[in-house]
Amino acid sequence: MTAVLAPPSCSSPALNLYASLSRAAVPFFSFYDNRPHSRRHFFYRRPFGRGIGAVEILSQKRYPDPGKDKRTYLPPDGGRGESGKSSSAAFRSYELQKKDRGFIFDLKEQQVNDIGDFQDSTFLNAVVKVYCTHTEPDYSLPWQKQRQYTSTGSAFMIGNGKLLTNAHCVEHDTQVKVKRRGDDTKFVAQVLARGVECDIALLSVDSEEFWRGVEPLRFGRLPCLQDAVTVVGYPLGGDTISVTKGVVSRIEVTSYAHGASDLLGIQIDAAINPGNSGGPAFNDQGECIGVAFQVYRSEDAENIGYVIPTTVVSHFLNDYERNGKYTGFPSLGVLLQKLENPALRSCLKVPSNEGVLVRIVEPTSPAHGFLKEGDVIVSFDGVPVGCEGTVPFRSTERIAFRYLISQKFSGDTAELGVIREGAYTDVKTVLQPRVHLVPYNVEGGQPSYLIIAGLVFTPLSEPLIEEECEDSIGLKLLAKARYSLASFNGEQIVILSQVLANDVNIGYEDMANQQVLKFNGTRIKNIRHLAHLVDTCKGKYLVFEFEENFLAVLDREAAIAASMSILKGYGIPSERSADLLEPYIDIEDNQLPYEEIGDSPVSNSEIGFEGLLWA
Repeated sequence: MTAVLAPPSCSSPALNLYASLSRAAVPFFSFYDNRPHSRRHFFYRRPFGRGIGAVEILSQKRYPDPGKDKRTYLPPDGGRGESGKSSSAAFRSYELQKKDRGFIFDLKEQQVNDIGDFQDSTFLNAVVKVYCTHTEPDYSLPWQKQRQYTSTGSAFMIGNGKLLTNAHCVEHDTQVKVKRRGDDTKFVAQVLARGVECDIALLSVDSEEFWRGVEPLRFGRLPCLQDAVTVVGYPLGGDTISVTKGVVSRIEVTSYAHGASDLLGIQIDAAINPGNSGGPAFNDQGECIGVAFQVYRSEDAENIGYVIPTTVVSHFLNDYERNGKYTGFPSLGVLLQKLENPALRSCLKVPSNEGVLVRIVEPTSPAHGFLKEGDVIVSFDGVPVGCEGTVPFRSTERIAFRYLISQKFSGDTAELGVIREGAYTDVKTVLQPRVHLVPYNVEGGQPSYLIIAGLVFTPLSEPLIEEECEDSIGLKLLAKARYSLASFNGEQIVILSQVLANDVNIGYEDMANQQVLKFNGTRIKNIRHLAHLVDTCKGKYLVFEFEENFLAVLDREAAIAASMSILKGYGIPSERSADLLEPYIDIEDNQLPYEEIGDSPVSNSEIGFEGLLWA
């Protein structure tokens, strides 16, 4: 059954704020699912969009349930049933090539085949079906997991016992299996690396039988506009391979819904459906030119699908080869303003129609201290930057300035040409992945938590916001999540998510989703810091200070005495997550005072004003 989902009918001040922070109430994504039994739970994911504003991406969780409504709904990429993480776009993926010495990407080596009849093309045998069982954390009850669910997707062979698929296809996996075309045997696969930002995952299969008689796919160059493209995968739960064809309609920096990032993407008009996630896209020569991963659906647009290009795939593989793990795409960590206005350029003493103005340098960025507010960046590694924040791309095209940054690796150095107070200077800075105060994805997959006399503390994260209805999060926390910047590495917003009622915490039972600012007068840096302060407290009282100057005071000895009975009564195995059992290492907090944080949007998709952009 195919259906288009409308946003939930929930009406609340927080939800209205969420819509206003998204800057637009524009078309939402439609989701599809073909599974016969499930019940749906709706929630909003972080807004993404194109054109006039951000799109509120509608997502859902699905669990097996033979209810009255036997229809199921998934995102075009298979969502939680098709891909793993429900998101605003349909996800599909494509594969990579490798050399004998590893996965180093080389566009000079090209596989050129006469495709002829696609049905009989042997390279289609390298495309496999992925079966994944997911068990996600319960962010509202962080000591336990949610009910498991299954999904299917696509993947393809890149040689050396490795496969490539989408990261959302194997998110929170407990078991991954793959099956070859025309075979009925499923082989167990292991996840070697996940690139959340680029929505790519690397799998391995140890069985020699799985690889017997199949040639891995190889990559082609970045296609041109109107080039033919063929998407291959296993959509809509089918067991036989599916082939759809279209053309390349656009190549530009695109919002990646799963990783909340902006990377190069290929827009195509070929049909992409649930299950195509992780499958390859081919050109007319039989070369893989990318990985299908998401689709845009609205009442005003049709046939808009997206492919992860080989340039992004090669970055992921080379990163894995260089570091033995995925380290991420770097960021310059600055908020930039376009310089289209001649009077503005004249005021800044910029002699020509070039450059972008630095408005904010993130405190956690390596560029902090090298770049200053008021600097005008006119070049990046010798490439001139235009007044609209674009740089030359191929022969006659231009592309967003942040494309050049995404070509770098974590730890690389960039040389910036800067006009500062009318004088030209060169600035060198190291590039590192961006630090998010409220993370889009929780490292390790399991949230941290600390329970003190029934008070449950946990860091604020996007998955937690997704699980909670926005009105329960509250306006202030929601605004901080959308607009705040981290002032130092390791900073977290720690909240009291709920209170497990007990005699020791009488009067606090109704507290929920409140940020804790101080403990016994000391400002809290993160949840590890809070656990350390509690463990080393020798005083009579435990004093927690929250937003709006609210106090919660507990008798320390009574809290300790009640802890075990509270845990036993609520069936909780431990008073804290495993990561909080490790020795505490203090972090420096000497950047910005707390009061100066919280005035900047955290995503290009949420700025809502074309004159500003993050790099």
